[in-house]
Amino acid sequence: MSFLTIENIHHTYFTKKSITTALDNISLSIEEGEFVSFLGPSGCGKTTLLSIIAGLIAPTTGAVTIDGKRIESPDPTIGYMFQQDYLFPWKTIEENILLGPSLSKSVTADQRRLGSDLLNSMDLVGVEKQFPNQLSGGMRQRAALVRTLMMDPKILLLDEPFSALDYQTKLKLENLVSSTLKKFNKTALLVTHDIGEAIAMSDRIFLLAARPGRVAKTFTVPEELRAALPFDARQLPSYSTLFQDIWKELDSLDDN
Repeated sequence: MSFLTIENIHHTYFTKKSITTALDNISLSIEEGEFVSFLGPSGCGKTTLLSIIAGLIAPTTGAVTIDGKRIESPDPTIGYMFQQDYLFPWKTIEENILLGPSLSKSVTADQRRLGSDLLNSMDLVGVEKQFPNQLSGGMRQRAALVRTLMMDPKILLLDEPFSALDYQTKLKLENLVSSTLKKFNKTALLVTHDIGEAIAMSDRIFLLAARPGRVAKTFTVPEELRAALPFDARQLPSYSTLFQDIWKELDSLDDN
């Protein structure tokens, strides 16, 4: 059985004046440790799908199962990373990343060491006593990822986490996030509008069509790209080939 199963997800938004179908018959299977991306035009339901997987909203029909457990409400085994870091500005970085353990009143020496190790792996050495406003946007986003990893989630949902960063910082962060998630064998789902980002970071890419959102095509990223760090993957010939294939498919969706 697959680690994550998304079965026949259909979702419709109802208002007093309209009915909008956001997702139609989405069925996917994702393996443990796999990194996948959802790519598509605005209005194709990418964030709605992520919210359903997270248990934040219930689908109109269908089911999501993670590691044999049906997800029907927010679950601590699911980590969610947004475009903004949402660090508490009045807490130090150490206090922010230990927020989860501190809420359960179980901060141990081992957890503090894990937090320090994760900060180091994210190239955040010596920032524990600093406050969020003393860090750059990229550093805050890395600290937010550490806070999420401290809860040892089974799966990470990444909703355009690099979109607010400058291009150079974004490329560096892609490398750090990719290598860290592989090190801890985390399953990750990324929502993005960036074709290059999806190719450089993913094992598979699900291309969604809009109105209503549905899986139009699935791309398997070549092994040589999956084995490389995202920055290095962008330099390989197969990267350009896949980019063109996805671009053409997206263009054909726009024409429909």
